[in-house]
Amino acid sequence: MYLNNITEAIGNTPLVKLQKVTEGIRGTVLAKVEYFNPGNSVKDRMAVKMIDDAEKAGILKPGGTIIEGTSGNTGMGLALAAIAKGYKCIFTMSDKQGQEKRDILKAVGAEIIICPTNVAPDDPRSYYSVARKLNAEIPNSFYPNQYDNLSNTAAHYETTGPEIWQQTEGKITHFAAGVGTGGTISGISKYLKEQRPELVTVGLDTYGSVFKKYKETGIFDENEIYPYKTEGIGEDILPKNVDFDLIDLFIKVADKDAAVMTRRLAREEGLFVGWSCGSAVYGALEYAREHLTEDDTMVVVLPDHGTRYLAKIYNDDWMREQGWL
Repeated sequence: MYLNNITEAIGNTPLVKLQKVTEGIRGTVLAKVEYFNPGNSVKDRMAVKMIDDAEKAGILKPGGTIIEGTSGNTGMGLALAAIAKGYKCIFTMSDKQGQEKRDILKAVGAEIIICPTNVAPDDPRSYYSVARKLNAEIPNSFYPNQYDNLSNTAAHYETTGPEIWQQTEGKITHFAAGVGTGGTISGISKYLKEQRPELVTVGLDTYGSVFKKYKETGIFDENEIYPYKTEGIGEDILPKNVDFDLIDLFIKVADKDAAVMTRRLAREEGLFVGWSCGSAVYGALEYAREHLTEDDTMVVVLPDHGTRYLAKIYNDDWMREQGWL
């Protein structure tokens, strides 16, 4: 048996029990290890779905150009789909994203445009605005807009959610994931809550992001927005893919706590994962310590691979510069 192209290898990632970092926690905590996807991240799933749906709708035509704002992982998924289907790619990224992410995207043939991080989303220099402008200017181009494109949520409702339900044999009681575009947590939560309505979904947010306060008060508070270092979670906008009704609560995790936990996962669990994976596990365990019983099973999504963060959290000198080591 063989695959026709690399995108057919997406999905069916393993569920791995956490052993060391969960010391003192009752119940079972399992990690959905998404770096087993060919692009090394959970974003492969929705990237291919957004492309497929755009083709079916006639929005993306042969020889077209895919233009997207990305923190790196969605870009990789889109680039793999583009190679398989014959499209060009242009990606806008904020300047806080690591050099590895830029180099990886260039390696798979994408053009990269770096934009400043610390500007408002509607600023013409922001990576959202630059992507939209390029889409308007370049003929036969497609801007997937992972934040508001509901194919993102649908990909996880159709694949990741059912996988988790089957892999836990329906025993899952709690689900936790970082929230960026919101597609992963919303799609999985929707599927799992249909199977088990009392399932608790925990969203992991970061300091400097608007999600937690918005969930708790319904207020979009611009005072909550300030620069943070963690890549891949938190937002200064409210993406359409974040379905707050499907997320029971949010926990915020600091940059340092996320970085240190990411390194612990590598050393203690053999899981060489990305920065937001540390955010997800740190926040999930904080919740689990208080709420999990012996009969409970929690699943945490680990979105990506450590190779994206070699110059930052896996670099001792960089960690010391932050005062985190």
